Amino acid sequence: MRGRYELVEHPDRIAAQFGVSGVPAFEAGEDLRPTQAVPIIRQSYASDARAADPLARECVLARWGLVPPWAKDTRFGLRCINARAETVDRLPAFRVAYRHRRCLIPANAYFEWSGEPLQPKRWRVSFHDDRLFGLAGLWERWVDRASNATLDSFTVVTCKANPAVLAIHGRMPVIVAREDYETWLDARHNPRSLLAPFHGDALRLKQMQLPEADDPQPLAVPASC
Repeated sequence: MRGRYELVEHPDRIAAQFGVSGVPAFEAGEDLRPTQAVPIIRQSYASDARAADPLARECVLARWGLVPPWAKDTRFGLRCINARAETVDRLPAFRVAYRHRRCLIPANAYFEWSGEPLQPKRWRVSFHDDRLFGLAGLWERWVDRASNATLDSFTVVTCKANPAVLAIHGRMPVIVAREDYETWLDARHNPRSLLAPFHGDALRLKQMQLPEADDPQPLAVPASC
């Protein structure tokens, strides 16, 4: 997954599927990109909400590109738009969030590229019925030392591709089944078994026209991520 996905679902539908009371206003789009503020689902962060219901969820806007608390500035997030499932529990940028701050990213589709760099092909990956689904993610809160302003940000967890997606790319985002939402979000559970390729033939791959200004090149992820 190289930094593009689609979310065009009505907020009421998002709230119903992910079990939250509401969804903040956001800019829906067919080409969402890193640094945009988009909806994520997480366990309620406020201590009073957790005390009332440890499993309560909330939907908030967060910036795509995880910025760990120790990062010097928010530019670090551009290097952490994805987190590999194989190392997410060990790398410094992700390991704390993996244990304590997991989230779901609502999506209708994501995009991948194949082919030669000078002749790339753009693919839309979705369910056959275009239904809403949840991507596995991690979130963190970064605090600006100068202003004390806070920024919530997230990354999408990826794994090896299933046979259908493997035809165009070797990796894919982890798709969390609806019945596994609680296991993924609840820090008391070990979610390792969920970090696997989506099984079944419900995914559809459709080749799309490549916009002239689009850049299919993946963002570099250094060893620190």
